[in-house]
Amino acid sequence: MAKKITRLFDFAYNQLETNPQTKFFNSKINGEWIPTSTEQYLKKANTISRALLKLGVKPNDKIAVVTTTNRVEWSILDIAILQIGAVNVPLYPTISSSDYQYIINHSDAVLCFVSDEELVNKVAVIKDQTQIKDLYCFDTLEGVSSWESLLKLGESTENQSEVDSLKDKVTPTDLATIIYTSGTTGVPKGVMLSHQNIVENTLTSANALDFEPGNIRVLSYLPVCHIFERFALYYYQNMGFEIYFAESIDKLGDNLKEVKPHFIPVVPRLLEKIYDKIVDKGSNLTGIKRILFFWSLELGKKYEPYHKNGWWYHFQLSIAKKLVFSKWREALGGNIKFLVSGSAPLQPVLIKIFTAAGIPVFEGYGMTETSPGISINDFRNKGFKIGSVGKVLDGVEVKIAEDGEILVKGSNVMLGYYKDEELTKNTIVNDFLHTGDIGQLDNEGFLKITDRKKEMFKTSGGKYIAPAVLEGRLKESRFIEQVMIIGEGEKMPAAIIQPHFEFVDEWAKRKGIDFNNSHEILISKKRVIKRLQKEINNANKDFGSWEQIKAFELTSDVWSIENGLLTPTMKMKRKNIKEKYLDLYHKIYK
Repeated sequence: MAKKITRLFDFAYNQLETNPQTKFFNSKINGEWIPTSTEQYLKKANTISRALLKLGVKPNDKIAVVTTTNRVEWSILDIAILQIGAVNVPLYPTISSSDYQYIINHSDAVLCFVSDEELVNKVAVIKDQTQIKDLYCFDTLEGVSSWESLLKLGESTENQSEVDSLKDKVTPTDLATIIYTSGTTGVPKGVMLSHQNIVENTLTSANALDFEPGNIRVLSYLPVCHIFERFALYYYQNMGFEIYFAESIDKLGDNLKEVKPHFIPVVPRLLEKIYDKIVDKGSNLTGIKRILFFWSLELGKKYEPYHKNGWWYHFQLSIAKKLVFSKWREALGGNIKFLVSGSAPLQPVLIKIFTAAGIPVFEGYGMTETSPGISINDFRNKGFKIGSVGKVLDGVEVKIAEDGEILVKGSNVMLGYYKDEELTKNTIVNDFLHTGDIGQLDNEGFLKITDRKKEMFKTSGGKYIAPAVLEGRLKESRFIEQVMIIGEGEKMPAAIIQPHFEFVDEWAKRKGIDFNNSHEILISKKRVIKRLQKEINNANKDFGSWEQIKAFELTSDVWSIENGLLTPTMKMKRKNIKEKYLDLYHKIYK
């Protein structure tokens, strides 16, 4: 009989006991998918645990882990760390060497593991300014401590009894991981999560996701250092799914067609990019094919769940699915049952279009501080409402404060912020986590997020502006890839916009606008500015006069993780964007 799952490594041991998989983890090596069974997974985890003990790792020691792509070594190391009572500190591969130095020092990490040569070089630069004893690499590189050397070090089972003893001593309330938030507003904060935090949230979320244990394939590609993908990996282990690691984001499309997964989690930016590519392809069609494509698209925009649009709409939709939307499903492998979107707000129009296309998108809500799940949409029992983040998960309590802030209570709420008792006390008050998000619960129990408390601002006229709502509406335009609403303390809200250059370039060429393939020249063209103004005018119709965008400026560069304008989960770093484009800010207001 299976033991109760109370600690994170129990998911794998339970699978070994009740439902062992031969193709548990699957990695693409030299063009071939190589499987790792449940038994091999745990055998290697115990080998690494034995090696870590021989290196002197003790319970509660912190170990930093960074990987460019998701891979089986990460999960093996995760189990190996956790079952000896140590703490896994995952880091983003895209942050700077100085960020590594700060987090490694702040977390008190004693060892650091990285996946490849590029990361070795980034961490090696600051290694001597930290307390880490050694740097290990999953890939075998000359002069660098290797994963293979650890497997050899732990080969002898002479200290397995010590591993078993330490494993038995790990309690559900013990610290399992410190996850550093991506820092949209400043210095990263170390969120402390226990085994219980993540385990209970995973088990609760499993009931809210409409899957049965069994022959299900999933593709893992979002950064595993983020709590969304981390939770997903534990959920897959609990369900006995076959996990395939995508080779890279660039090869995601190819991997989707190869693996034909039944489920993937998504972040809004990825879904937006998929949609933009689909529409770009549709724009290049001609004749009846082009007419059918855009007819289907308009039909999708009118989608309402539970057949609210009546039989005639769904008759037309069945035609659109057969002639147009079936190709969308094929591009995602053909087997997707549904997608779950988290991490940031998703445009409702995208939910409508993809769901109409037979690729349902269920928006959820969570935070690193809540391990992560708070609420989620679900087709069952009328639990799906577009424009909401679903109903609150069982065992989680949500209430709305007087100022509209969402407060959360439950076993999923973090232990606190590492080395920051004051911030912890200010964030968790009377057992309720203050999320920093503004929202409302409707009379059917659906939660709706309206904005970030810290991002809302007042104009000089005293009117409140909710940037996220305006930004979401503007990003529905194919001309706009990123937009940040500004105007705190000013007479009116305005926008700094990064155009969707892939689309705008093509549009400009079709219109005969000469810009010599220079984005600086492109954004200076009067016809381009006029066309963007038209998009803003259309969006302004949906808002009150005090909220409407009265001025805007365009940027010639693409906002990215690499240039520090987006976080690793593709959220805007508002402070950085404002600083970089201070000249545009002054141009608007002075």
